[in-house]
Amino acid sequence: MGAARPPNAAARSRGRARLLLFGAAVLFGLLGVLARVSAQLGLSPSQVSTVRFLVAVVLMIGLFRAWPGTFQPANRGLLAARGLFGGLAALLYFAALSLIPAGQATLLNNTFPVVAVAFSYLALGERPSAQVFLALALASTGVFLVLGGGRVHFSVGLGQLAGIASAFFGAAAITCVRALRADHNAATVFFAFSLGGLAVSAPFSIGSWAATPAAWIFALGAAVVAIAAQLLMTEAYGALTVAEAAVWQQLTPVAGYLWAMLLLGEKLSAAGAVGVVLGATGVVYASLPVPRRGAPAA
Repeated sequence: MGAARPPNAAARSRGRARLLLFGAAVLFGLLGVLARVSAQLGLSPSQVSTVRFLVAVVLMIGLFRAWPGTFQPANRGLLAARGLFGGLAALLYFAALSLIPAGQATLLNNTFPVVAVAFSYLALGERPSAQVFLALALASTGVFLVLGGGRVHFSVGLGQLAGIASAFFGAAAITCVRALRADHNAATVFFAFSLGGLAVSAPFSIGSWAATPAAWIFALGAAVVAIAAQLLMTEAYGALTVAEAAVWQQLTPVAGYLWAMLLLGEKLSAAGAVGVVLGATGVVYASLPVPRRGAPAA
């Protein structure tokens, strides 16, 4: 009979995963700013996405050749689903950005952590605690205030539908990541996502690639940042439930807003400042230890 994992080892593993998700959120926020600047300088959103995924695929192939055995596709069907769902989520998000205001598109897309909690319950049997639900509500409210300032008005159109669909596909992709991390390393899961993203975005990037050298620099920077962020996030899902990870992922739009303030000179409204505080409060509350009546089943 195998030895049980020591409680302190499990706690350290979860603590490490939370740090990884924090780092991923910071990098994902920077990614949005870099991609936006690259698009403003001449590359279309689908072209920026294609550059991002192409660089990732080339880098991962080089990694697998340098370290044979790193690529371990034990469940090819689930890996393909992760790639397809992730690629569609990215494509639909870019479509929403082209049709509706960026704040509204980002807000709709960023409902995917909430949807992912429901998916993980149905597909994986994960039951979030009341503490995590409350933390997710706090963080989500903070995101709404940061991105919309409490004044976002929705109408149902193609842009809104694309943003909502991107959230559902993103939630399905995250649920696949959580399932795959049981017996796949982060590099293998990330490679599947990169292939799926490239397959989905490349056909929409056909056309003129006229852009300034600065646009290419920002696009390549976005690719490098995206690779690091995705690997950190994928690694973290090996130790945390989808529900707790969803709370931490609500830091991404907050980080993106702060990066925009720092690099682009955007202003933070009073409602946005309250949103930042709420988002941070939700994340901290989700990470607080709570007494449990009994140990969970293995």
